[in-house]
Amino acid sequence: MYLEIVTPEATIFKGEVDSVSVPGVNGDFEMLNNHAAIVSILKKGSVKIAGDITLDDANKEFFEKKGKGYWFAIDSGAIEMNANKIIVLAD
Repeated sequence: MYLEIVTPEATIFKGEVDSVSVPGVNGDFEMLNNHAAIVSILKKGSVKIAGDITLDDANKEFFEKKGKGYWFAIDSGAIEMNANKIIVLAD
């Protein structure tokens, strides 16, 4: 599935991933390939990305490598997943 992470300053990630976990306002949840369409508000926490990921040198500073994935801290945001494309609008 395709993930795009957008902040007010820039798009900091675009690419194929295996899974994405996010801190939803009603609890953390994970999306895998072919997940049902969803829109949710996000709270402070970490977006966790798993897969064979290549980060741009300019954006590596925003991510922390943990195990086989990368974590990106957010204060709030929103997420939409539809047709195997996820867009995270993060603050």
